[in-house]
Amino acid sequence: MAEQDLPVVERNRCNCLALRKASRHMTLFYDAALEPSGLRSTQYALLTEIHRRGDAPPSIGDLAEALVMDQSTIGQNLRPLQRDGLVTLERDEADRRSRLAKLTQAGRSRLADARPLWLAAQEKFENGFGKRAAAELRNVLAGIAGDQSLIADRPEKA
Repeated sequence: MAEQDLPVVERNRCNCLALRKASRHMTLFYDAALEPSGLRSTQYALLTEIHRRGDAPPSIGDLAEALVMDQSTIGQNLRPLQRDGLVTLERDEADRRSRLAKLTQAGRSRLADARPLWLAAQEKFENGFGKRAAAELRNVLAGIAGDQSLIADRPEKA
């Protein structure tokens, strides 16, 4: 097929590429907003999810499920938080193979310091994008993130 015979593809037709571009852009936006706290957006999300669990600390698997990430990525993102004394990882007494993530006092303090920065970023985004549009976007993205039919079947490893 000659080059001139190739079908024209819409510039933004690839849903995956459009989502990845938007995700990278938003990550840069939130990382910049959170920079004074010393946290990146992924770290903020992890600390927030651990804090949200209150007295029921999540396992690495729980965090992976809640944040739609694989467990090894969660572990890689927890290491600097653990190194900096913001979280501890403790063996689960009910399942010794599992480790539970707990916020330290320093972690709670850092999260409290970062929260106004995150709130300001939220407000800036919603003021520019529109509060209703932002809420609708979150609902659409949550639907995509929770849609199990979009998870590709992976061949089993031998």
